[in-house]
Amino acid sequence: MTDFSQEPGTASGAVSGSASDSVSEAASGKVSGHAGEVARAAERRTEPRTIIQSLVHRDLTLATAESLTAGGLSSRIAEVPGTSVALLGGVVAYSSAVKRNVLDVDAQLLEDRGAVDPDVAAAMARGVASVTGADIGIATTGVAGPEAHEGKDVGTVYLGLACRKTSAQRLGLSLPAGAEPAAAGLSPEAAQTWLSGSLLLDLHGDRGEIRAASVEGALKLVGDFLLTEPHGIGDRD
Repeated sequence: MTDFSQEPGTASGAVSGSASDSVSEAASGKVSGHAGEVARAAERRTEPRTIIQSLVHRDLTLATAESLTAGGLSSRIAEVPGTSVALLGGVVAYSSAVKRNVLDVDAQLLEDRGAVDPDVAAAMARGVASVTGADIGIATTGVAGPEAHEGKDVGTVYLGLACRKTSAQRLGLSLPAGAEPAAAGLSPEAAQTWLSGSLLLDLHGDRGEIRAASVEGALKLVGDFLLTEPHGIGDRD
């Protein structure tokens, strides 16, 4: 489950620390809180080594598409020796032109909604998995600050996740709790090929904290995805 905030000794949905407005709303598709707290909570539960091991054990590969994190996510994953067995590559797509021309994000979607959008994040994830030949794509897009961008507040971050449906079906994987399925910018072929969606992070903090929380949040989202079960298994007595 995508819960970035729960800590030992605290109730689910609560973030410890001085930020009284730091709350988790993963079940509704949004994680809110102070960026520093969100990053630290996610980091405690997400070790890149574990993600690489999980990918290898499932015969899966990963690729990254990054806007506001500008390579920080792939760098974090690459801290693990031998990461190349599972991490195929990544694209830093700061500009909309790169999102469109390299990651094949729908031009009309970008024009209508701008780059900070849930379906754009999902499209970025599909695009980087496609261009690298990976099974899974993870993407970050958002506003790290210091000013709002395209009408979106500082701290608005969307994480995109995509997996080839053949791989997801083989392993019984599904979008984690809180992730919203992609709803726009999908060609008929893409809809048949990819399971994809996004998660909103509503963060408060400075530029560095927001970027760090986005990296840790993206790792947590991949980790949660790899742990999902086929429908019905968790309901058995």
